[in-house]
Amino acid sequence: MALGWKLVIDSRDAPRLADFWAAALEYDLEDHSALIERLLAAGHIGEDMVVEWHGRRAWRDFAGVRHPDDPVDEATGVGTGRRLLFQNVPESKTVKNRLHIDVHVPEPGNPAALEELVTRLEGLGARRLREENQGPAGHWWVMLDPEGNEFCVS
Repeated sequence: MALGWKLVIDSRDAPRLADFWAAALEYDLEDHSALIERLLAAGHIGEDMVVEWHGRRAWRDFAGVRHPDDPVDEATGVGTGRRLLFQNVPESKTVKNRLHIDVHVPEPGNPAALEELVTRLEGLGARRLREENQGPAGHWWVMLDPEGNEFCVS
């Protein structure tokens, strides 16, 4: 039986980075506001743990994005399929990622489609780091998300 998983990404501003990746991947932002409201009402968490984000309560230090076709736990707003979870950490990123996301162009082998996707990601706050061309492996861009995490677009 295959195991469930989520990719957890350390960040300095989890809600902002989740916004970027939700837009980049065309994923849905998870809405944890119902869970947060229940926990606040029961006194299990304090106001210091939440922020107002997109007109609703959200975690200050965590944010999730999920594939729009995957299931979600309605009681918590947590996706139960393909998802990314962003968590704030006190230290800044200092070295190259040991794990990164590859974003695939919808039309493989189409240089115009690759350029269009890279340009769209730049409009969301990504930056081009370098262009790669590995012969039979193809052509791609190494990019940085708004917090400097490397990812590839091919």
